[in-house]
Amino acid sequence: MFNIAEGSCGAHRESQVPAILESLQIPFTGSSSLTLALALEKAKTKQLLAYEGVHTPPWQLFATPDDPLNPRLLFPLIVKPNREGSAKGISRESVVSDEVGLRKQIRKVLAHYRQEALVEEFIDGLELTVGVLGNDEPQALPILEIDFDGCEQSGEFFYSWRMKEYQGNQSLGLAPRFYCPARLDPQVAARIGAMAVHAHRALGCFDLSRTDIRLRRDGRVFVLEVNPLPGLDPLGSNFPLMTSAAGLSYPMLINRLVDLALARYHQRGLSSLRAMHVGSAGWEGRHITQPQELPPASQLAESGAAP
Repeated sequence: MFNIAEGSCGAHRESQVPAILESLQIPFTGSSSLTLALALEKAKTKQLLAYEGVHTPPWQLFATPDDPLNPRLLFPLIVKPNREGSAKGISRESVVSDEVGLRKQIRKVLAHYRQEALVEEFIDGLELTVGVLGNDEPQALPILEIDFDGCEQSGEFFYSWRMKEYQGNQSLGLAPRFYCPARLDPQVAARIGAMAVHAHRALGCFDLSRTDIRLRRDGRVFVLEVNPLPGLDPLGSNFPLMTSAAGLSYPMLINRLVDLALARYHQRGLSSLRAMHVGSAGWEGRHITQPQELPPASQLAESGAAP
């Protein structure tokens, strides 16, 4: 199975389909249900990253709007739902500069999303995202820089929900400029790429991931989030932009993900996996046989083979 399912509901919805596939012993691309559940819960992800020595902005979890603010947290702060993806619940109003604004945004998150509010220091700096491909020796892709300088009309200056949902809309002022590779000193780029690979390993990602990063003006690097199920839309998603900059066509990218998943299952003994019965009207259980060796992704792309 080629997994791009985001689930239907619940705190760990992106893990739902992978959990079903795991229980049926059906091989699939991408990360396990454990990793997908963990990555969707921001506070747990930040705890793990901190334990692994990956820099992430200082933060605090709020279960009620009246929880006392840790005096170590410095304004400006940004308020997010703790268990959402695609920047849901994040707007320009989410960045607050005082206690009154902070409490207002916490109440909004608690009321609208019925979950804890994650409050973290807002890192003023360069917005970057880094794709990673691979398992045993994961490799960072060319870094993508997102420049919001041309978005003054919208008032959006970071990846909010509106920015992600309407990205490219000139009339709304939601058309950031992209630079891939990012305009970075090579040594800084290497350090950021290594941090993305570190985060990929720390969360136990398989095959691919995308790490969102902020480079502060003083040169310090902060990991904001790790996405083990990044969008793969060839026209609107960031990950294909980075693989294209690395010289991978879109068919090559899709085939590469399948190759990586096949290699993982080969190591575990794919031929020993069994597909289970799927109801009286379903197909009978049978062995999943060892697949034939695939030609390199480049040959598949050149031959016009469907991804």
